[in-house]
Amino acid sequence: MRRFPESEYRVPFFDEYGYVRRLCPVCNEYFWTQNIGQKTCGEATPEGCAPYTFINQPPTRRRYSLREMREAFLSFFERCGHERIKPYPVVARWRDDLYFTSASIVDFQPYVTNGIIPPPANPLVISQPCIRFVDMDNVGPTFGRHLTIFEMGGHHAFNYPDKEVYWKDETVRYHHEFLTKELGAPSEEVIYKEGVWSGGGNAGPDVESIIRGLEVATLVFMKFKVVGEEFIELPIRTVDTGYGIERYTWLSQGSVSCFHAVYGPVLDGILRMAGMSGINNELLARTVELSSLMSLEKTADTRDARRRIAEQVGMSVDALNRMLTPIENAFAVADHTKCLVFMLAEGVVPSNVREGYLTRLMIRRTYRLLRALAIEEKLLDIIDLQITFWSQDFPHLKEMHDEIIEILSVERNKFKETLKRGGSLVKRITQGLKAKAISQIPTETLVELYDSHGLSPEVVKETAEKESVQVSIPENFYMMVAKKHVQAPPPKEVETPKGLEAMVSDLAETRMLYYENPYLTEFEARVLRVLDDQFVVLEKTAFYPEGGGQPADRGYLRFDGTRSEVADVQKTGNVIAHVVKGPTPREGDKVFGFIDWDWRSSLMKHHTSTHVLMGAARRVLGEHVWQAGAQKGFDKSRIDISHFQRLTLEEIHEIERLANQAVMQNIPVGTSWLPREQAEKQYGFRLYQGGVVPGREIRVVKIGDWDVEACGGTHLKNTGEIGFIKIVHTERIQDGVERILFSAGLPALRAVQENESLLWKVSGVLNAPIEKVEKTTERMVTEWKEARREVERLRKRESEAKAKEYLAGSKPIHEVKVVIQPVEGAIDVRSLIDISGWIAHSEPNSVTVLGSVIEDNSRIVVAAGPGAIDAGINAREIAREAASVLGGGGSGRPDFAQGGGTLIDKVPEALLKAEEIIRRQLKVEE
Repeated sequence: MRRFPESEYRVPFFDEYGYVRRLCPVCNEYFWTQNIGQKTCGEATPEGCAPYTFINQPPTRRRYSLREMREAFLSFFERCGHERIKPYPVVARWRDDLYFTSASIVDFQPYVTNGIIPPPANPLVISQPCIRFVDMDNVGPTFGRHLTIFEMGGHHAFNYPDKEVYWKDETVRYHHEFLTKELGAPSEEVIYKEGVWSGGGNAGPDVESIIRGLEVATLVFMKFKVVGEEFIELPIRTVDTGYGIERYTWLSQGSVSCFHAVYGPVLDGILRMAGMSGINNELLARTVELSSLMSLEKTADTRDARRRIAEQVGMSVDALNRMLTPIENAFAVADHTKCLVFMLAEGVVPSNVREGYLTRLMIRRTYRLLRALAIEEKLLDIIDLQITFWSQDFPHLKEMHDEIIEILSVERNKFKETLKRGGSLVKRITQGLKAKAISQIPTETLVELYDSHGLSPEVVKETAEKESVQVSIPENFYMMVAKKHVQAPPPKEVETPKGLEAMVSDLAETRMLYYENPYLTEFEARVLRVLDDQFVVLEKTAFYPEGGGQPADRGYLRFDGTRSEVADVQKTGNVIAHVVKGPTPREGDKVFGFIDWDWRSSLMKHHTSTHVLMGAARRVLGEHVWQAGAQKGFDKSRIDISHFQRLTLEEIHEIERLANQAVMQNIPVGTSWLPREQAEKQYGFRLYQGGVVPGREIRVVKIGDWDVEACGGTHLKNTGEIGFIKIVHTERIQDGVERILFSAGLPALRAVQENESLLWKVSGVLNAPIEKVEKTTERMVTEWKEARREVERLRKRESEAKAKEYLAGSKPIHEVKVVIQPVEGAIDVRSLIDISGWIAHSEPNSVTVLGSVIEDNSRIVVAAGPGAIDAGINAREIAREAASVLGGGGSGRPDFAQGGGTLIDKVPEALLKAEEIIRRQLKVEE
């Protein structure tokens, strides 16, 4: 990233307060200081520019708790003319490029910073909880400099060409006054370090505030748009500040870690659970002063940093690790469990995609840390501590307590199952690597095992090293994985016919009659353009274009005594094109449009039903339920919802009951166009159930107090017009997402009738009245299972008799009893396996080869006892070579294998081949 010239940083404040510009010889960055003798930038960096000097020596007038520091910050800027804004959610549902709120400016991107909507206040101040996964591996070793969840205090000003609020000089002055006059820090100790900020396609100069080694704030002056290598000045210049509320709290207390300053009773509880008492705080204080050396970058190696710290505190590296590692793990648990509480409280369901992936990553890393502390069973107790502590400032956490606990309980059990299954998978991988003479599992395989199977590298290491395969876990492993998933993929572009967008770009927007009156079935309009004898653009239309999971309307256009079918309707920008089958009108003609009302009304019923079902699902399952996709149809529709486990029949029935109760209540369905900022303020971010909706104004569909969403579809006037909703099927389409298929109106009645018809057919087959179908079926299934058990008993008895017969007829080769036997008659593979297995178990010094023709395929089964294996027998090799005679292949283990092929007349020849291989393995000369 390029450097900006000195002029971008020099402000009147620096001259007025006697600041001079210097170049740090260690990190090679410029900084401003009042101390003419200052040699370095004063920041505690991995390069070692300076140590922390505030530990046990806080520079502030008094000590602050986090709550007190937050209030001091907000109140100060309120007194300076800023309006206090409530924090936004940590899940950035208004963004399609981010999953989580990573900075306070994210709240106002892109709509405010791009000038699409006005800010909620100007200037404003906010304390915004933020989540960043890319620092995950640094949490703990840096004693609180890095956190995955933190509060960013931001005072923001948006400067327009016709309205200047304030810019660089005032921003620096506000910060300096807060730190020195409000908090009482010495002015001469405050250093401002130059930097360059870039993100989200924007950039600008910034200055970082440093005191006693700790960076406490970054003051960004966002003024450029980045296009390739070019910096283009923006019309709106944004003051984007980030004050670390936790860091300021730590600074004011001078505690041995930020976690001690911020987490208080929560950290005490974790340390108590882990049995960690008698911590040497004096030694810890000396260590934390140098902890900035531990910051992990892409190629960082903490061993060297540990060595340097150990030398400074006069300990061996091993002794230092024994002391620090448990403490660092406890710090990380405090951070991670708080992060989990905030994410889960906002409805994130752990899964393998999107924000759910990152949440699961956090859960599993937390579980690994708890295992290292030997308190993995205390996870829910720690979560309970976090909710109790933080709900004092964030009441919604307490409201979601039960859901958070339930989701984590389910997820913990899933992880335990993953660990059970993972051992065999790792063993297979290690066997494959050893076969290729590879002695270490590659890093990319570790990442793949986590991404695809949920196996943490520590678990892989435990199993692999028992198999004599080494595992070297990158120290920034979780940061590497998080970086792959932290950015949302670009939204899928709506496909439009090739070249259509260019051909209509000069046309005025189409008047959308379907919004003015969704019940309108006929209209008259003038033709603006005809393209390729297929696309017809009208000045206005009642035809709804495909979008938002709702198919396009159908119908026809009539003109000049001609009727042409409207087969599809597409929207490009604000222009709507009708795809016509048949003759097309001329530009300037008047046409009459006729909507297929049966099609439209069924889609309206299904679309309104989608919203009704969302409201019902949320009431039954919990506030974590969000829409993950939807598709409306004529007789059947689907809605995908986030949920952490399979829906039970009882839950399905209750969702269905509540949905139909809402139908019977005949709730009015209202639609309105609202400025985005007003809609969000009035209804919150639940608006974005179906994803981000672009534009300055958004269309809000409100069903009384039942449901409210931003939606562009056509809807009924009230829920009563739906008639009836029937859930016809549910399925798990991916981990964390349940699909509900349903019908509405007459199709719902048909679905019930189809189920009833099926019940009548079953009743007829069972020759039982409908009311006795259940008991009759249960009785028949019980009888069938008993009959199967009897058949199995008889089959095993027959297999044992055959096994004894074949063993009696075995022939000895070098003290190994060899059974080579064609098996004829009605037999299955299981019987062959049972026969050969019985012989191997009864006679350890035996090898059995059975050949048969089953369902027009030839089969070979080989079993060897342990004594035969010791003598040199390998069942896998015998099966593979014998099966090649049958035109196929074989596989298995040294003690058991099977194979087959399509050449059914070659079984005798395959058995001869098997005997030849046995003799070779036993080294018998022909």
